[in-house]
Parts: sequence; C-alpha cells; structure tokens
Amino acid sequence: MRLLIENANVFDTATLSFLGETSLVCEDGRIISVGETTGTADQVIDAGGLFALPGFIDAHVHFRLATLNFAQLAKWSEVEFGIHMARLSRETLDRGFTTVRDIGGDVNGLIRTIASGAAEGPRIVRSGRMLSQTGGHADVDSDTSVVPSCACQMPHSAFGIIADGVDAVRKGARYLLKDGSDFIKIHVSGGVATPTDPLESIQYTPEEISTVVIEARNRSTYVAAHAYMPQAIEMAVENGVWTIEHGNMLDEKSAKAIVAHDAVLVPTLATYEAMDAFGPSLGMPEQNLAKNKKVLDAGIASLEIARAAKVTMGFGTDLIGETQNRQNREFSIRAEVESATQILGSMYQVNPAVCRMEGEIGTLTVGAYADIVLSKRDPLKNINDLATPDVSFAHVIKDGAVVWSNKA
Repeated sequence: MRLLIENANVFDTATLSFLGETSLVCEDGRIISVGETTGTADQVIDAGGLFALPGFIDAHVHFRLATLNFAQLAKWSEVEFGIHMARLSRETLDRGFTTVRDIGGDVNGLIRTIASGAAEGPRIVRSGRMLSQTGGHADVDSDTSVVPSCACQMPHSAFGIIADGVDAVRKGARYLLKDGSDFIKIHVSGGVATPTDPLESIQYTPEEISTVVIEARNRSTYVAAHAYMPQAIEMAVENGVWTIEHGNMLDEKSAKAIVAHDAVLVPTLATYEAMDAFGPSLGMPEQNLAKNKKVLDAGIASLEIARAAKVTMGFGTDLIGETQNRQNREFSIRAEVESATQILGSMYQVNPAVCRMEGEIGTLTVGAYADIVLSKRDPLKNINDLATPDVSFAHVIKDGAVVWSNKA
C-alpha cells in the first residue's frame, strides 16, 4: 500500500515549526520520502491548506481500567474486558493518538488482537501489571479478613502484583520482564483510585526500589513510578527510577531532584478534572473523590514548579474508562501554563524517548512510522484546536492507512 500526501504543511518536531507545503510518500507502514514523489500511489490525498503533524503519543494510559465504576470492574469477565478495551483502543486512534504507553494492567491480549487485525487501535508500549506493596496503590483488595501466611505470597490481579521485600520485588520484576513488559511500573505513594492507601503514604523502601531498577537495567530498560508526594519523588529518582508519573504534589526540592538525576516527569492532568466532573455519576466512591480533589487542586501549580525548575516533561492523560474520550483535553489544560511549542515538545520529543521509539514515532521523517494527523488548523497559533478533533482534524493516518476522516 502506497499513500501519497500532497501539499501538506509538514511539522518538523526537531525545530517545533512548520516547514511549508511539501509531499509525503508512505509505503508498507513507513515514510519513504519527504519532498520527492516517484512512481504511482494507491491513494492520493491533496492536503493543500492542511497541517501535517506526526501521530499523537500519550505516555500514560490504562486500557485495563475500562470503566470508572470500580465495583463493576471487579466483576467483569475477560470477555467483558476484551470488548470494552477494544472499543477504547479504537476510539483512542480516532482522536489522533497512534502510539500509547499503557502503564498498568495486562494488555497482552489487546496487543495481539490489534496485531492480528481483529481490532483496531494504537501502537502500544506497555508495563504490564504494576508492582505494589501490600496496601499500596495497586492493591485493589479491600478485604483484610484473610491474613497472608508468609511474606512470600504475591497476590495478583489483571492490574498488579503485590510484592513485599527485596526478594519478592525482584521476582515480580523478573516475571514482568519475562512476560514481555517494555518497562516496569511501581508505586511509591498513595493514589486516587484505590481504597486503602492515603495519598500521603510513602510506599516501598529504597532497597526495594533499587532492586527493581537493577532488574530493569539488566534487561536494558527502566522503571516508572507513580508518585505524588515530594518525599516519594525524591526517594524514587535517588534510587534510579527514570520516569515519575503524575507528580502533582511536587515542590521545588523534589523538582530539582528530578533534574539532578536526569529523570522525566509525566504530568496527567486531564484525568483529575474528568473524575471530579463525572466520578459521582459513574459510581466513584466518595473517599476516592475526596482524594481526587486534592490532586486536582495541586495540578496546575505542579506544572508551574516543574517548568521553573526546567524539569523534562512528557505528555500523558491517565484517563479511566468512560472519561477516556477527554484525552485531547490535556492539550488545553497544559496550555494554562505552557506554550504550544512546549506542549508539542513534550509529546514529540520526550514521549518517543520514554516509549524507546526515537526516530520511529513523533517525527515525519524517512524511516518513521507513517502515523500522521492532518489538521485543518495551525496548533502553533492555538493549541486548543487539538482538543477538538471532530472539528479540527481532516484525517488520522496510522501505518500509512487512513483510519479516520472528517466527512464535513
């Protein structure tokens, strides 16, 4: 399949600027030419007046968290999970996100289904199940009536593995890497979605964290950590964690620690706004809504602190289930603090690195995947236009094939 896109104003992600109208030739899922056209094409798109952007990249998604109604989620069969996850992945693609980093939950079946053509969705880089201590953010069992008979027990679900102590986290990390995880996700502070861990709790010890980091490095990959609190952020990066997810409660000291250790922060602000707005009607428990309010109120300030400290930031959303349709809203929230080039730089320059796909995604250059969003509007003039794909986009292209078109 050869696709020719003519007269598109191509975005250069190296300089974060548009290059002017040119042509793109895509074949077998890759870009094979920029600016030169040779031979015939199976499909030609005249993109005159349109702006060509690389496919969007979301560095923090959860396809396994397919509904915000956690009570319902706990009762689903694998068939129900599969149906809902396939729908969410298709809708993600329609919004322009052609690559995502799934950062918690078993999505191996979804990846295989997309690869086989039985479902449609983005390219998925995944952590697989999350590692958590007992009572940590991935410990979704609120039943305390059964006490484990030994420290070696490692309860698990489709979302996480409960591992306590150096030996257990080592075994958990090795299992995840054997299972095909592209990187490892741990939790070092409390979270919004789980019932028993206060936001302020500090989870795991330096020894446990460094053990997971060693196992990841031995397989040439890295560790990501869910973290809100400054102490948890500092402990994580000081012991080798490379990406901090969320970071809403960070202060100047913890921001400087991220910079000092060459780590990356992946803010995810859209999810807190969405849970605040829609959580009550979707059955989110009151205790979770109260925790969400704390991180929501701190979100914009965390961006300001991170920018002032020159923290390297990626672009993520962390939206759950029914709220994933607000994925593009992250552009507008980030625009309250950042410029269009800063936001696009996070997505196109930082996210390919955390996905370990530099040169393949986030760029419209020869050899890259032919993932393209053709926009009717210039996002450098108004980044908020990317928040309205149904209005602003003309085509979404993945692997050189048109997967969504605006008929209007």
